[in-house]
Amino acid sequence: MGYLLVFVLSLLVDLIPFIGPPAWMAMVYCQIKYDLDVWIVLVLGVIGSTIGRYLLALYMPYISTKLLSKRKDEDLQFLGKKLGGKKWQVQTFVFLYTLIPVPTTPLFTAIGMARLNPLSIIPAFFVGKFISDALMVHAGKFAAENINLLIRGLLSWKTILGTSLGLLLLLMFLFIDWRTLLEHKKFRMNFSIWK
Repeated sequence: MGYLLVFVLSLLVDLIPFIGPPAWMAMVYCQIKYDLDVWIVLVLGVIGSTIGRYLLALYMPYISTKLLSKRKDEDLQFLGKKLGGKKWQVQTFVFLYTLIPVPTTPLFTAIGMARLNPLSIIPAFFVGKFISDALMVHAGKFAAENINLLIRGLLSWKTILGTSLGLLLLLMFLFIDWRTLLEHKKFRMNFSIWK
């Protein structure tokens, strides 16, 4: 039962289209609560997380079509087509991005809005996520024994900075006029993106 919970919780938290709790916290919780094998927790948790992010990227185009102006939606589709031809560069970026301690929600929101094929980046995400979550889950025992430090850490400058960087990435993705930048090599911001 505990292993199933690891999978389901990891999938659900990474299906959320805005910044929520990281999947590794669900993994650590289940590992400690049910005294589970850490490696099985990691495999099931990262698989659930990967499926959650994949589904997030799949349904983001429907949300962006409803929320963004037609011009911005077309701009993001144009960017997706441009990035779609640079597979190894995008995979390298996704791999490196998942290694650093910042939320991946903005990344998959952007991938979905740009209508990039999420299957093309899933292997890089899975490997990077497995490495970073392995570090976090193995640190879970320490965190559980020092819960007061963990609670204070939720409002640390590191978590605030990581969340801020993730939001900045998403805002840059949304407000940059990508067609003008890529076709005419001119940087322009467009803040009229909502319907």
